[in-house]
Amino acid sequence: MSDSRVKVGIVGLGTVGSGTFNVLTRNAGEIARRAGVAIEVVHVGARRDNPRCDTSKVKVSRDLMAVVDDPEVDIVVELIGGTTLARELVLRAIANGKHVITANKALIALHGNEIFAAATEKDVDVDFEAAVAGGVPIIKSIREGLSANNINWLAGIINGTSNFILTEMREKGRSFADVLAEAQQLGYAEADPTFDIEGIDAAHKLTILASVAFGIPLQFDKVYTEGISQLTADDVAYAEALGYRIKLLGIARRVPAGIELRVHPTLIPEERLIANVNGVMNAVMVHGDAVGSTLYYGRGAGSEPTASAVVADIIDTARNIVLDAANRIPHLAFQADQLSDVPVLPIDGVETAYYLRLMATDKAGVLAEVTRILSEAGISIEAILQKPVGDRDRVPVIILTRPVLEKKMNAALARMRALPEIDDEIMRIRLESLDH
Repeated sequence: MSDSRVKVGIVGLGTVGSGTFNVLTRNAGEIARRAGVAIEVVHVGARRDNPRCDTSKVKVSRDLMAVVDDPEVDIVVELIGGTTLARELVLRAIANGKHVITANKALIALHGNEIFAAATEKDVDVDFEAAVAGGVPIIKSIREGLSANNINWLAGIINGTSNFILTEMREKGRSFADVLAEAQQLGYAEADPTFDIEGIDAAHKLTILASVAFGIPLQFDKVYTEGISQLTADDVAYAEALGYRIKLLGIARRVPAGIELRVHPTLIPEERLIANVNGVMNAVMVHGDAVGSTLYYGRGAGSEPTASAVVADIIDTARNIVLDAANRIPHLAFQADQLSDVPVLPIDGVETAYYLRLMATDKAGVLAEVTRILSEAGISIEAILQKPVGDRDRVPVIILTRPVLEKKMNAALARMRALPEIDDEIMRIRLESLDH
């Protein structure tokens, strides 16, 4: 810090970059009161201007690395997205002794271990609150507010696009394809929506949440990931009839054998608060041994909601600069030399309850054969719903089971599919009570 100001360089002036610039400018007085020092944007790196913010009094460079190499800049804010140039930019900023703020969940999930090691070596901060759930301060809540707890599990609606789609399917009975097309028209989904609807975006975020919650290295490649593209309006309606809502959840749970890391459609009892989070909103439940269950809710995307989290990180870093803090809060909540090597479980080692929908020939004995297969596999049935719809010969049967090891369920499903009276396409959705 060359004078009494902390000087910020923003790289990327898109949706989040412009929001960050505007919040820092508009709320400069209040921010200075909180940080104990004036915070000023002195350099912006952007390939093109953004009419949503006035950068006429700030140095603007088309060469993004010019911001990283500017000796005047104390904090580099990386908001360009992607993992190639962003990784190079962040590592160069760290090598230059600059603190880094990022909203880039893929960058942290895939390269965070390398980035944090480099930051520790250079004694600089790397903060990433905005990488998960936009404006919801979930990273700080786990890392600081819940630091007295052993975290038992967390479960989050952490992708607004998929939550919008599932909400519309439930409230209006619309098909997945129909709602996806509307989400793209509204700008909630990209032209290529794969990252959102197949759970990849949520898996990036879950990777980060799990590391902060359990003190494990970032391990994106070990997250089981399943999207919502195979769900039908019938499944959503049947779940509703049984007292459940379907949400795409990211779930991380500590069990005796290791850590569960999984993203998939999940039935949740309709009375749970998180089951009633609708539209593009995000929410994360965290269960600690001391505090019990807590819920964090808010906007998971958008210009200024995400900027809210980015600027909060800037303020924290500015405080550290001013105080010359030697003992900063660790990047992943636990001291770097105290990260655990507890294993991440494969999905077939996870125990959960299930919703099954199968199309069966409408004749005597078929349901008895299905229940016999489940019984022989040690799977208890919670409820059965047989719907009088379909063609003249085949009817849908919906079964809810008690919790069972996924490996056992897979074996039972293979036996069911082999029955001539059962269609091969059996829909299986995992079910979580989220009550303890």
